[in-house]
Amino acid sequence: MLVWYEYTRYFWVMTSLSNITCKELSDSDWPALEELFGSKGACGGCWCMHWRVPHGGKVWEAAKGEPNRQAMKELVSAGKVRGVLAFDGSRPAAWCSFGRRIEFPRLETVKAYRRDDIERVWCLNCFFIPAPYRGIGLVYRLAETAIKGIKRRRGRIVEAYPVTLTRDGNKLPPAFSYTGPESVFVRLGFTEVQRMSASRPLYRLEL
Repeated sequence: MLVWYEYTRYFWVMTSLSNITCKELSDSDWPALEELFGSKGACGGCWCMHWRVPHGGKVWEAAKGEPNRQAMKELVSAGKVRGVLAFDGSRPAAWCSFGRRIEFPRLETVKAYRRDDIERVWCLNCFFIPAPYRGIGLVYRLAETAIKGIKRRRGRIVEAYPVTLTRDGNKLPPAFSYTGPESVFVRLGFTEVQRMSASRPLYRLEL
């Protein structure tokens, strides 16, 4: 029964892409974001706070779940979160986080992403696509909408951090490929500017 449901649900999604719309997050969109992320907070209690919390380890473990949910809710309500929500009709279907790089301090803890020129850089750093909506082009549409938002804010450089392979060269499961695939960013005109790690390239787009 469950298998049949998943098959029919996937078919329904594939045949109703015309219903998908993308919009920038507003301070009144918390209920939609909360519904989309669900009880797991998108993935493992993250609530899209991964890049916003300066440190990993015990600090991050303590933040997972309810602390992250509350922190994200407060940021959204204060208008301090930039992102794009995709809707399937009225149902929230997917998410993309973007903003100025300096707003995401944990990026500076990743050696492969370190740069000396980050003050005016924007970035796309997280995509959450629930299983029924994967593989149908939503990452591209979300990223495209986010880039338009950055242009409106007069951003000139956009970074992306695709990670689709493990350190051993194996393909990551979709749930852990949350920074998006390289192929999407290439299609959008990004170019690789740094690869200090085989599995963590850094891409940039000049607007």
